[in-house]
Amino acid sequence: MQFSMSRRTERLSSIIQQELALIIMRELSDPRLTGLPSITRVSVSEDLSMADVYVTSMGTAGQQAAALNALKHSAGMMRTKLTKMLSIRQVPFLRFHADEQLKKEMAVLELIDKAARESAELEQQRAGDAEGDEGAGGSAEEVPEKPEGEQGDGK
Repeated sequence: MQFSMSRRTERLSSIIQQELALIIMRELSDPRLTGLPSITRVSVSEDLSMADVYVTSMGTAGQQAAALNALKHSAGMMRTKLTKMLSIRQVPFLRFHADEQLKKEMAVLELIDKAARESAELEQQRAGDAEGDEGAGGSAEEVPEKPEGEQGDGK
């Protein structure tokens, strides 16, 4: 029974996300929405009474805050439009939040990229050092091979 509710909430979350994106793109004309806000995810409560909508938008921190306030201000109108679009008895109340998880993911990806660049630089330095040592170390590489060859000849 719990699994079917979970699947239902996931399906409803997906539908709400798609429909809200269309409403924001086509029907919202708030001047505070300078950068087109993106709905990153929607989380519907188990009793289907609340939907947490996570959004990101381009621009400065002030523009992002203004866009979030515009979405919060028009949440009632969007809920009314969702009621007409969806065939469910009661559409959840919408709560808009700035998606901080996306910022954290971007920071982690940036750190991974930085580590990869540093690793590549170290590999290049090691390759350069190995090439520099190769002229003097060429005879050193042959020295270990000779004792192995002698051991093979002695047996």
